[in-house]
Amino acid sequence: MPPISDDDLQRVIVGEVRPHSAPIELADYDPQWPARYAGEEQRVRAVLGPVVRRLEHVGSTSVPGLAAKPIIDMLLLVPDSADEAAYVPAMEAAGYPLRVREPDWFEHRLFKGPDTNINLHVFTDGCPEADRMLRFRDWLRANDDDRDHYAATKRALATRTWRHVQDYAEAKTEVVAAIMARAQPND
Repeated sequence: MPPISDDDLQRVIVGEVRPHSAPIELADYDPQWPARYAGEEQRVRAVLGPVVRRLEHVGSTSVPGLAAKPIIDMLLLVPDSADEAAYVPAMEAAGYPLRVREPDWFEHRLFKGPDTNINLHVFTDGCPEADRMLRFRDWLRANDDDRDHYAATKRALATRTWRHVQDYAEAKTEVVAAIMARAQPND
């Protein structure tokens, strides 16, 4: 997969695109990550109240034993992620800047934290991508072999210099797809 261009990123990034141009920092699993998530969960719930349909700890920091970028990934489901007036002003007033707006990809939005390094992913309640994120997390929590394979892949890729962090994420696509094929429900 070719690297993502600055122009492509600028279409979805809110603000200036800043190239990473470095390897990816991975940390061994930190047992404090769930507590950092819990603190941010409380703050987001206090800011948004009933707008929060679901809030979950996702990504590698949510999987015990998995190395990760030391950024807490959170999944927030709201009634309609395209309805920014319902949640963006309150989040920004609380210090959470909107950094990504992807109307062509499940109306995804992403906020950064005011003082904790987070990626708060926002989707509409019922979004299939949210279900996929949760299924991937749950599978890695329950399957040591896939967790370890994913960790080895991440560690190998992290040593390379990446113009954008998104390029590193895209490079994991084949491994994630193979794991997700095994994680499919048996209905």
